[in-house]
Amino acid sequence: MRIFVTGATGYIGTAVVRELIGAGHQAVGLTRSEGGSQVLEKLGAESVHGVLEDVELLRSCAAASDGVIHLAFIHDFANFAASLATDLRAIEAMGEGLAGSGKPLVITAHANGQASEDAALAFVERGVRASIVSLAPSVHGEGDKGFVPQLIWIARARGSSAYIGDGANRWPAIHRLDAAVLFRLAAESAPAGSRLDGVDDEGIPFRDIAAVIGRHLDVPAVGIPREEAQAIFGFLGMVASLDLARSSEGTKALLGWKPVQPGLLADLEQGHYFAE
Repeated sequence: MRIFVTGATGYIGTAVVRELIGAGHQAVGLTRSEGGSQVLEKLGAESVHGVLEDVELLRSCAAASDGVIHLAFIHDFANFAASLATDLRAIEAMGEGLAGSGKPLVITAHANGQASEDAALAFVERGVRASIVSLAPSVHGEGDKGFVPQLIWIARARGSSAYIGDGANRWPAIHRLDAAVLFRLAAESAPAGSRLDGVDDEGIPFRDIAAVIGRHLDVPAVGIPREEAQAIFGFLGMVASLDLARSSEGTKALLGWKPVQPGLLADLEQGHYFAE
């Protein structure tokens, strides 16, 4: 298959491109820069210069492909509504390019992104094999710049690794390489209308994550009252207090997906998260 990938030069995107090529597919990645083109060339992929806002380009690239994996998202938290609107228009354009073909459109779920999900699934009625991948809040591995590095930075700065209350609230996670396999399998065989859970660790107690971070930084792991969460964790305060356990058993059974990479705690124990 010749698969058009948005976000192809990102943390997850590069893993997806490698996975596709390793499985014998062709990958065509959207990139904004010459540097991005060089990254894709080294991976063995083709590149298309453009931006997510160029809906005509997205439509034509989708039409010229055997399927789409949509990973790109503009993470502008100062104007998140605009980011969601751009995502919606991009999905609509790529869906139009695939309409009537029976080809896959695999999108990534985002917070408050129901309109994008609805738009993708609406194309099922127009002959598109659309599916939605909902990733765990922690997609871990080397190069991670998400929640876990933020927790480490906060713990290092404060001299303690905090969790909220008794820390029994659970946090799901997935290794980026296992996530890449899931996106490939979705493009290859996910039934139209599928909602796929991208989790491996279905619910790690937050205090266990804090304990590993504390041990590697040689600082104590401490429980804090819920009312102090925002002061310590900032924008992560709400997420760090939620019980987010999820199951991926249905997704594994549907696609034959078998995560094989280290879980989050084992990945933390490898030490690369703590290199300065």
